[in-house]
Amino acid sequence: MTDLEKTLYDLVVPIVDDAEAVSVKSMPSLNENEVVLYVYAKNDDVARLIGRQGSMATALRQMMLIASRLEDKKITIKFEAY
Repeated sequence: MTDLEKTLYDLVVPIVDDAEAVSVKSMPSLNENEVVLYVYAKNDDVARLIGRQGSMATALRQMMLIASRLEDKKITIKFEAY
């Protein structure tokens, strides 16, 4: 797990009901300065992570923006349910 994956995972785990059902993975991007992170969780937990009108997702993205600047990378976060 990369530092950005671990940071996002550490932010997400306290929010969800089932921490074992959450995973964070990074996927390659065409732009070498961009990191695409996917958060996989159960349907209910993804709804909680996105929040009303995307408020939680926006907050998570802002927090990760700070972490990604330390590595001089652009970050994209996508939420997926299973």
